[in-house]
Amino acid sequence: MTKPHVRTYRDALDQAYACIDAQAAAIEAAAKVTAAAIADDQLIHVIGPGGHSNMAAEEVLWRAGGLVPINAILDAGTNLIHGAKRSNYVERTPGYATKVLDAYRVGRTDGEVIIIVNAYGINPMTIDTALEARARGMTSIGVTSRSFADQLAADHPSRHPSAKNLYQEVDHFLDVCVPYGDAVVAFDGATQKTGPTATMCNLYMMNLLMIETVAQLVDMGIDPPLWMSANLPGGDEANATNEARFIPRIRHLG
Repeated sequence: MTKPHVRTYRDALDQAYACIDAQAAAIEAAAKVTAAAIADDQLIHVIGPGGHSNMAAEEVLWRAGGLVPINAILDAGTNLIHGAKRSNYVERTPGYATKVLDAYRVGRTDGEVIIIVNAYGINPMTIDTALEARARGMTSIGVTSRSFADQLAADHPSRHPSAKNLYQEVDHFLDVCVPYGDAVVAFDGATQKTGPTATMCNLYMMNLLMIETVAQLVDMGIDPPLWMSANLPGGDEANATNEARFIPRIRHLG
């Protein structure tokens, strides 16, 4: 028998996934943008500005069955391996995102596409990324949760000074439907809930977007550039051409 707390967690995720699934039109519209960029031999920039959000960028970099032209922006300042609390300080630093985009040479040509993944969608690095992308003439896709952002007080210390929300500052908004507070499982005798949902929702949405991008490329008559698992027989050979082509263009691929 499934324990009640396991059922609670699964039900919360199922509810979020159903909310994500209902956004087929929004996902398709965003995928048309990413597919067109790939067809034009552009990279798709992906950034998770803050802490665990980095995992969304890692998920789509050099992934079995994943698209090849993904430029994951994995800034050391917000990577948890260099300090979890340090990451929290850095993501709350106004202006920091601009220098990260400069370091990754993002937005050098018109019409570049950037996917900004942050379930809460309110910290300074996240909002500055969206604002800077707009200033650089980029097309932005925001993967975030409206319900969370709308409920958080405008003067909360983790917010951007403008109190803006990511979903309002991007060209395409994909709602990951994260419940307020993120964690969803409560126990009598435990002050704080457990069972976080944000990363699961972010990754689900990201993979749906990648799958739909592949579908769009196929509809355009383009054989999608996809990685084969390096752990399968023939994987290294299958990936060699794309590695040679894209390692010079994607910082974290080599």
